[in-house]
Amino acid sequence: MLKLSRAIFGVSRRFNSTDLTTVKFDDGIKEITLCHQKTRNALSIAMMQNIIDNISKENNNNSLRIIIISAEGPIFSAGQNQNFNFQTEESGKLKQLQVFDLASKLMNCVIDSPVPIVAKIDGLAAAAGCQLVAQCDLALCTEKSTFSTPGVNFGIFCSTPGVALARTVRKKTALKMLLTGLPITSREALESGLVTSVCKDEKTLDEELKIMTDSIKAKSRSVVELGKRFFYEQMSLEVKKAYEAGGLKMVQNLQMSDGREGIKSFVEKRKPLWSHE
Repeated sequence: MLKLSRAIFGVSRRFNSTDLTTVKFDDGIKEITLCHQKTRNALSIAMMQNIIDNISKENNNNSLRIIIISAEGPIFSAGQNQNFNFQTEESGKLKQLQVFDLASKLMNCVIDSPVPIVAKIDGLAAAAGCQLVAQCDLALCTEKSTFSTPGVNFGIFCSTPGVALARTVRKKTALKMLLTGLPITSREALESGLVTSVCKDEKTLDEELKIMTDSIKAKSRSVVELGKRFFYEQMSLEVKKAYEAGGLKMVQNLQMSDGREGIKSFVEKRKPLWSHE
């Protein structure tokens, strides 16, 4: 379990949560780094629970503005630990259900986070690792990064990664990845919508990430939260129902203190003073 520092929230601090991840908090940005290279940053039960805990912590603290998920080494994540897949007895089946239930909980945790979650990739993201990238709100990668759902090669179709892919990339790209198990390049990932942008190397990746995070931090946290939550809510609605719900959400936004402050600052030609309430 992550042990919180006694430092004032918002002051840069770095600490180990377990040997699976490290967490750094600095100026509104929490970076969760997968650091278990021995298992290629596999999304084991322990790893997934660790990420869930670290995403969920401090959700109600307005100082938290963005979460970044990154990884040490050449592999962002090779997916779930496959040892449990060889178990065929009833206890093994229960273990498999536990793994996939927790994987779903992790993806829902990304959706339910009140702040944007950004994947930072500098290498391979495969299977459930690719699923995590697809589920994050934004994703930046280097040119050398690749993405795959290779389960079909081993007789295990990547059905759960396919849920995130089907809602993120073009149909033909998703099915190519799922049916062939072949990886796609960073450029293909960008063209299909799997990643937000591709950077030349790690240095430019950090520079691009800073531009993005600075822009998000300049916005009202409460407005960003409202917008993110509605984005996911409206995706399951029929288009006319979505527009109806969107109109009601806009009215709700206009009644918020930061909604009123945003309009007032625009009229007065000044920077807004957000309350984040």
